[in-house]
Amino acid sequence: MTNRTSLRALATGTALAALAIALPAQAQDALPAAPAGEEAAPEQEVVVVGTQIKGKDITTALPVSVVDRNQIEATGALSGDDLIRSIPQAGDVTFNEANNPQTSNAARGDVNSINLRNLGVGNTLVLLNGRRMVSHPTSQAGDGNVPVLGYNSNALPVAGIERLEILRDGAAAIYGADAVAGVVNTVTQGDFDGARLDLRYGYAEGTHRKEFEGTGLIGHNFAGGRGNFSLFVNYVRRTAQLAEDQPYTATDNLLSFFANDPAYAGNLGADGRATQSPWANLAVVGGPGTIRRSPGNQALTSSAGAFHTQSSLNPGCAVTINSNVCYGTGTRATATTLRSERFDTRPGTTVTPAFNRYNAFFTGRYEVSDAVELYTELGYYLADTQRIQPPTINLNAIVIPASNYWNPFGPVTFANGQANTNRIPGLTNVPAAGLPVRLTTYRFVDAGNQVVNVENWQSRFLLGARGKIGSFDYDTGILYSEAQARDSSNAIDMTALQRNLALSTPDAYNPFSGGCSATPSLGDCSPASQATIDAISFNLVRKSKTTLLLGDFKLSSASLFDLPGGGVGIAFGVEGRRETQQDIRDPNLNGQITFRDMVTGETNLSNVAAVSPTPSVFGSRTVLSAYAELAVPLVSPEMDVPLVHRLDLQIAGRVEEYSDFGSVAKPKVAAAWDIVDGLRLRGSWSQGFRAPNLEQTKTVAYSRLNSNTDYYRCEADLRAARIANFSACSRGISYSIFISGNPDLRPEESTNWTVGTVIEPKFIPAGLGRLTLTADFWSIQQTGIVGQFGAQNALVLDYLLRLQGSSNPNVVRSAPTADDTPVFTGTGLAAVGAVTRINDQFVNLLPQTVQGVDLALLYNVRTDIGRFDVALNAARLTKFSRETPPAVQALFDARAAGQINAATPLTDASDLIEERGRPKWRVTGSLTWSHKGFQIGAFGNYIGTVYDTNFLDTAGNPYKVEGKAFFNLYGQYRIRKGPLEDTRFRIGARNVFDTQPPITADGYLGSLYVPYGRYLYASIGKRF
Repeated sequence: MTNRTSLRALATGTALAALAIALPAQAQDALPAAPAGEEAAPEQEVVVVGTQIKGKDITTALPVSVVDRNQIEATGALSGDDLIRSIPQAGDVTFNEANNPQTSNAARGDVNSINLRNLGVGNTLVLLNGRRMVSHPTSQAGDGNVPVLGYNSNALPVAGIERLEILRDGAAAIYGADAVAGVVNTVTQGDFDGARLDLRYGYAEGTHRKEFEGTGLIGHNFAGGRGNFSLFVNYVRRTAQLAEDQPYTATDNLLSFFANDPAYAGNLGADGRATQSPWANLAVVGGPGTIRRSPGNQALTSSAGAFHTQSSLNPGCAVTINSNVCYGTGTRATATTLRSERFDTRPGTTVTPAFNRYNAFFTGRYEVSDAVELYTELGYYLADTQRIQPPTINLNAIVIPASNYWNPFGPVTFANGQANTNRIPGLTNVPAAGLPVRLTTYRFVDAGNQVVNVENWQSRFLLGARGKIGSFDYDTGILYSEAQARDSSNAIDMTALQRNLALSTPDAYNPFSGGCSATPSLGDCSPASQATIDAISFNLVRKSKTTLLLGDFKLSSASLFDLPGGGVGIAFGVEGRRETQQDIRDPNLNGQITFRDMVTGETNLSNVAAVSPTPSVFGSRTVLSAYAELAVPLVSPEMDVPLVHRLDLQIAGRVEEYSDFGSVAKPKVAAAWDIVDGLRLRGSWSQGFRAPNLEQTKTVAYSRLNSNTDYYRCEADLRAARIANFSACSRGISYSIFISGNPDLRPEESTNWTVGTVIEPKFIPAGLGRLTLTADFWSIQQTGIVGQFGAQNALVLDYLLRLQGSSNPNVVRSAPTADDTPVFTGTGLAAVGAVTRINDQFVNLLPQTVQGVDLALLYNVRTDIGRFDVALNAARLTKFSRETPPAVQALFDARAAGQINAATPLTDASDLIEERGRPKWRVTGSLTWSHKGFQIGAFGNYIGTVYDTNFLDTAGNPYKVEGKAFFNLYGQYRIRKGPLEDTRFRIGARNVFDTQPPITADGYLGSLYVPYGRYLYASIGKRF
C-alpha cells in the first residue's frame, strides 16, 4: 500500500467491512444461553432485524434466524467465504476468488459475494450493527453481462462477530432498496471489559494452502460503567493454493475423468484447453490471395492469405522451419488434427491467491445523562492478494509490419542492407519489399505468467446519539464509509508491441516461433529476450471506489397506547444517503490512449492486448427516505379468545426519492397467530425494489470478448452436406459485444410473501429441554430485472432474418473474403463475412419467480453430563423460472414454424432449478456438547444435485453433478483454574472425511464448492 493510501486510510478512520452473512441455525427469537463451561457474552440489548421499534418483539411474525458465536465456531470458518457457504438459503458465490478471472474486468482479490435465495448479487441488503454497509467497489458481469455490485463477504472478520441476524424475507418497507431476498445484520463484539488473545493455524491436506490468524480484543468500562471502549484487531495470512495441488485443477484437459462414462467418454467439452497459444493464426495483409513458392507452385496460404504456425511433428506442414515449428496453410484446426496444440492454462498458476488481511474495529459509548448516550464506530479493513494467471492472450488483432526481422514474407533485403535469412525462399508472388502479416489468435507465453496484485480496503466512521425524548426512544447518527480497490497486472502494450514488431533486428518480437513440439500444449521453446519483453510490457491498473454518506433520525415507542391485546408499538424516521461510484480504468483502456495500427490505419480503443476497451465510470445519487411502522397486538393470552392465544400485526411503509430516477413507495404487512401456546401460524406480504446501480445507468458503452456459434454458417454447412445434422455444426466464432448503459432504467420491482408455522411443544417437561420446529413457504416475484437481449439470441435472429432476405443490424459482419465465398457456394444463401461485433443495451425485462421452503429443527437441553444444542436447517427450492421476453418468444415461434432449423439452440428459462448453481436441496446441521471446561462441536453441510448445462451427452442431456455432504468436527478444553486459567485449546477439522468436490467438465463448481478436501486447524486463546 502506498504511503499516500496509508495516510488517507488512517485519516478516514478505517472500517471493518464486516459484511453480514447468514448461517440459519436459530429460528427462535432470542439467543440461547451460553453452554456450560463457556464464557457468556456480555450483557447487551438484543437488536432484532426486521423492525425499527426498539424493544418490540416483531420476529413472531417474521422468519428470522439468529446465529450466536458458538454456532459460528462450529463451522470452523476462518473467512466470510467459509461461513457463507454454510448457509442453506445462500445461492452460488459468483464473486469468487477461485473463479480464475482472466482480465481486470472481473472483481479480483480478496472478494466473495453474498447471494441469498440465488436471486443474484445485489439483492441482499447487508447491515453492520443495524446500518448499511458500503458496497464492494469493483463490479463484475453477472447474468447476461450486466455489471453488478455486491458486498465482500471476505471482509468479514469471523473472529469478531458477536452474532448474525438474518431476516429471510423482503424488507424494503423497513430498510429500503436491495432488501429483496432478505436482510443480514452483523453485530460485532462490543462492551467488552478485559483483554483476549487468540492464535490459530490451519492447512488443507495435500495442498500448499496454509493459514495463520491472530486476533486481539481489549475493552474497558469507565465512569462507573457509564462508558466503554472496545477495540478488536485481526490479522490473517494465507498462502496460495496451486493448480497442481489437485488433479481436477492441475490441467484444463479433464477427458480422463469421464473415460469410464459411456455417455460422456470422449466428449471434447471436458477438454478446456485454450485455442490461444504460442501457435499463431496469421494472414498476409494486402497480398495477391494465395501465396505460392517454387518449385511446384506450392500454396503456402489459403486464398485469403491465411496461414498458421504449428508443431513440426503434427500433420499439415507446408514449410518446416526447425524441429519445433512449421507453417501450415489456413487457420489452425484445433478442433481436429491440431487439438494437441491447445494451450493448457493451469500449470504454474494459483487456484486461490495468497493474501494478507487486516481488520480493526473500535466501538465506544458514553452516557452523558439518563436521556443521552453518545456512541461511535471506527473501523478498517485491508487485504492485499497476489494470484498467478496464465500468460496474456492477443485479444485484438495486430498487423506485423513487413520489416519484422522474423516475418517469413518479409523483404529480400532489410533497410540496413542485410539479407533476410528468415524470408521463405522461392516465393513467387511476394514483392521484394515483403508483405505485412496480421496476427490474430495468439498467447504471449514467453512473456511469462500474469501476476495480479489487488489491494482492497474499506473504512467506516459513525458518530451517533441515542436516548429518550419523553416516552420515545430516539437514535440518530452520521455515517461515512468508503471502499477502494486497486487491481494491477502485467500486460502487453499494443502500440509498443507494434513498434517493436517493426524492427529489422533480432531484438524484434517473434510471434512466428511457435511453442514446443514435444509438449505442444505447454511452454515456448524459443522465447524472446527479457529486454524484448520489457519493451512491450507495462503495468495495467484498475482503480475503483465507492462511498456511502448516511444520516438518519429514528423515533420509536414500544407502547404508544394500549389496546386490549397490549401496547401498540410505533416507529418512524427519516434517512438521507449519498452514494458514489468511480471505476477508473487504465488510460490504455478508457480511450485516452488508443491503438492505431501503423500499417492499416485502423484504430482500436483498447491499447491492451488482452482486455476489451472499457470507459471509466463516474456516478452519484442522493436518496431521501421516510418510513413508518406499527406493531399492533390484536389479541393477548389474557383475553382468553378461543383458538386465538395471541394475534400480532405489523404494518410498515417506506418512501424513497432518488435523484436519478424518481420516487418509490413500498408497503409491508405481517401477522402472527398463536392458535394455542406453542403453535403459531405466521405470514407476511411485502413489496420491494432494487435500484439499478450507477454502472448500469451511467456507462456509455463498453465491449467484451465473447464466443458463440454462427448459425447462418451452420445452415450453409447443412445444405452443402458438410455436416449430417445441425447439432454437428462447429462454426465457433469470437467477437466483441458492445454493451450500452441505459439512463432510463427503472427499479427492479418485487413482491414477496411467506406463510409458515412455528411449533414449540409445551408438553415437553422443562428438564427434557426445548424443542422448536419451523416451516416457512416463501415466494418472490421480480419484474423489470435488468438484462439484455443476449448475443446468442442476436445471432439466431440474424440467422432468421438472413433466411428472409434481411439481417440483424446489431450483428456486425466484415465483408466476405475469398475464404468465405466457397462456404456458401451452391447453398442458395448469400455469402457473409465473419461476425466482428454485436451491439446490445441494458433493458428492464419480464418477470422472474422464485419459490421455496425453509425447514428447521432446534433442540437445547441441559443434563447432568452437559448441555446439548442441536440445529437442523434445510432449504428446498421449489420454483425458479423466468418468463420469455416477446422478442425471444418470436424466435421460439419461428423455430416451431420451421423457419429456422429445429435444432437451433434457444435458452428456455422456464425451469432453472438444479441448473449449475441452483441445487434443489441445501441442508445444514450442528451438534454441540458442552460440560465444564470441555466442548465438542460437529457441523454437517449437504449441497444437492445440480446439472452442468454446459456439458451435454450425445442425446443432449446435461451432466449430472451429484450432491455431496461435508462434515466438520472440533474439540476444545478451557482451563478453569490455576496459572493458565481462562486459556482455551482447540483442535478441529473441516470436511473431516476428506470429501472432494464433485468433478465437472470445468474441474469443479467454484460457485458451490471449495477446491480442497480435509482442512485441519488448531487454536489457542487466553483471556486476561
